[in-house]
Amino acid sequence: MTRTRILIVDDEPQLLRALRINLQARQYDVVTAGDGTSALRAAADQHPDVVVLDLGLPDIDGIDVLRALRAWTPVPVLVLSGRLGSIEKVAALDAGADDYVTKPFSVDELLARLRAVTRRRAEPESASTVRIGDYEVDLTDRDVRRIDDPTQRQHLTRTEWKLLELLVRNPGRLVGHRELLQHVWGPTYGEESHYLRQYMGQLRRKLEADPSRPRHLLTEPAMGYRFQP
Repeated sequence: MTRTRILIVDDEPQLLRALRINLQARQYDVVTAGDGTSALRAAADQHPDVVVLDLGLPDIDGIDVLRALRAWTPVPVLVLSGRLGSIEKVAALDAGADDYVTKPFSVDELLARLRAVTRRRAEPESASTVRIGDYEVDLTDRDVRRIDDPTQRQHLTRTEWKLLELLVRNPGRLVGHRELLQHVWGPTYGEESHYLRQYMGQLRRKLEADPSRPRHLLTEPAMGYRFQP
């Protein structure tokens, strides 16, 4: 069985060592880099399956490293950073990050996020049918049926379908506000997050068993939304 290769980019030697030991113990191949220049070289040479990228690097800002990666590779990138502000997180998502973990973090949380992004890489074609609460959602036929009574259907508007489809086809991934807005409403949209709140509220009322405590259509405050299967 092919082992997943992870490139970890961080300027803290102790953290690099701890992550290398923990991940190798769990049968990952680990490549490390302590700055942005080394990271880009390692990505080109080693072709990792996932990149874990710190934003605060000594030579090149992590956002610029991320943009450079996105210029030639779709490799999943999990941003790891001590920057707590939502501005930095949104910038990372807009630059192409797949997810974001804030320092300090638990190894278990990091492993769970790594499993999610590697699973999406291994299964690029999402299932055409998913379950959300009491409903089965068929993305191909654009049909929503109650599982216990398929004769009962839920109508979704065209906008709701576009929003739901992007989330469902990226299970577990944090999808940023800007990406959602531009996917649904077009490239001139990027700041109108109130549109998303309105339509996500409608989707939850139609699909979630308890819209006030959603289990599948989750909010990541100030950043975006995530579909949790």
